[in-house]
Amino acid sequence: MTPKKATLIASSIASLLALVKLVVGLMSGSVAVLASAIDSLLDVIISVFNFFALHKSEQPANQKFNYGYGKIESLASLVEGFIIGCSGGYILYEAIGKIISKEHIIELNQTIGVMVFSLVMTLGLVSFLSIMVKKSKNQVLEADLLHYKTDLLSNGGVLLSLAIIYWTDWQIVDAILGIIVALYVMFSAFGIVKKGVLNLLDRSIDEELSQKIETTLKNSPISSYHGLKSRISGNTLFMEVHLVFDENISLLEAHNLSEEIEEKLAQNDTTLHWVILSHLDPYDDSIAKD
Repeated sequence: MTPKKATLIASSIASLLALVKLVVGLMSGSVAVLASAIDSLLDVIISVFNFFALHKSEQPANQKFNYGYGKIESLASLVEGFIIGCSGGYILYEAIGKIISKEHIIELNQTIGVMVFSLVMTLGLVSFLSIMVKKSKNQVLEADLLHYKTDLLSNGGVLLSLAIIYWTDWQIVDAILGIIVALYVMFSAFGIVKKGVLNLLDRSIDEELSQKIETTLKNSPISSYHGLKSRISGNTLFMEVHLVFDENISLLEAHNLSEEIEEKLAQNDTTLHWVILSHLDPYDDSIAKD
């Protein structure tokens, strides 16, 4: 299954949850359920946005965009994080308003039933997206997964608060939980925005993959290497490295060896598309410049 199909499934489930929770939230007066409904509605908008972002990012490079459209995924992640942060701010606003107005929840039994249904559906969606992220390592799906994990936590918290209200009639629990969920959502949004910004700024690959690359290069039939650079754009890893060979080696032999090295490098993560630019040097020109 492709990442685009995964986003369609996510948006369909989010649409159903948003509709059900919105109706019950308005009927019951629960700020936590209403906040959850608004969050699910935002999920729909975000998933649809992600679908079109993925569709565009998969288009091949052209004369205008020589390196493709992979950065659109980072841009989509950035927008998604901003929207999630805004939803957290709205939840916080509603929760504080309920504390001031001291409104009570009505139709408590139906509200609990809806949140149980929502919790089960969201758990299934999180499990599905977790599998898809492991397979594709797609940044947009990863942001979606984080968002739905946040939903899972908030749904569980809402259900717990409703149970406490059911047994104790402590109505303020609903608002307190709303504040906690809001703060957590805004914190999660910050992480998504930060990652999107770093990728747009061409941050190098993560330390674990970088170590694997260096190990592969050290075990290769070359004298040394230097000038190693890398960045991620969508699902493509762009890498540049200078490979130092013995000065007596033929150009053809050095070329063939460099291709073998590039193939070994790409085996470090087969979920990524590798674009490697190898400079073939007869000596370490990084030392010569010094």
